[in-house]
Amino acid sequence: MNWDQIEGNWKQFKGNVQKEWGELTNDDLDQAEGNRQKLEGKIQERYGKSKEEASKAVDDFLSKH
Repeated sequence: MNWDQIEGNWKQFKGNVQKEWGELTNDDLDQAEGNRQKLEGKIQERYGKSKEEASKAVDDFLSKH
């Protein structure tokens, strides 16, 4: 699965994203709107991760789905 597919089906994937990162609120996910960079930014904010750590976490998520 690639990010374009997730972005195109964001409403369906929001639940999977929220399962992965439970500290992200619905508002966080609505603001991300399927945009990978925005999602990574929200992960950085909520989890105190570096940009690289957030990017790797999203890559790991993609490899699972």
